[in-house]
Amino acid sequence: MTYSDLAGRLAGVRDAIAHHQAVGGWSHPVTVVGVVKGHGPEAVRAAAAAGLSVVGENRVQEALGKMDAVPDVPVAWHLIGTLQRNKVKHVIGRFALLHAVDRPELVTELSRRVPAGVVQPVLLEVNCSGEAQKAGVTPEALPALLDAARGAPGLAVRGLMTMAPFTDDERVQRAAFGRLRALRDAAGDPALQELSMGMSADYRVAVEEGATMVRLGTVLFGERSQ
Repeated sequence: MTYSDLAGRLAGVRDAIAHHQAVGGWSHPVTVVGVVKGHGPEAVRAAAAAGLSVVGENRVQEALGKMDAVPDVPVAWHLIGTLQRNKVKHVIGRFALLHAVDRPELVTELSRRVPAGVVQPVLLEVNCSGEAQKAGVTPEALPALLDAARGAPGLAVRGLMTMAPFTDDERVQRAAFGRLRALRDAAGDPALQELSMGMSADYRVAVEEGATMVRLGTVLFGERSQ
């Protein structure tokens, strides 16, 4: 698969972000996380060549394989998928940000594995849709998880992450994204700068609701090969 049109797609995405930020009344920077799930290492090279500085992967082993295949490519790696406790030993120090920390046991295991003098930035995943199949702590349980993560040695909580329901209804999408922003604001913690929300199908609404990071795969790289 070639990615000859990636730079043009990225330019279109950035134009859309600027427009929808203006609609929402925001002016903060928005990080585009280029999701390379299902794409080979060549997608990572193409991402860097097109001007992306951050790539995201859902699966630990797939990410590590790509990292090893393109060690010379200057991108930061984010783990955006669910992290199992038995994979924690593989992620510390390899990912610039973990997006989906969603339970106290995972906080404990991450903190236990972080070497002295190392800080692992994380986001806490919140289920703002109310869908049982979605990962993430409930909004009601977020304060307790926040307290646990903020008190865990070696971890730095940078913000929150969510996924909207799989729907074309922008009102439903907006409600989920708006709830995450409200939860972040209610925490009253200036360290919680990041709101990772919005994917290819709904990132425009997420940007209007204050997203600081959008996780984009299909809109940039096309359909996955696997």
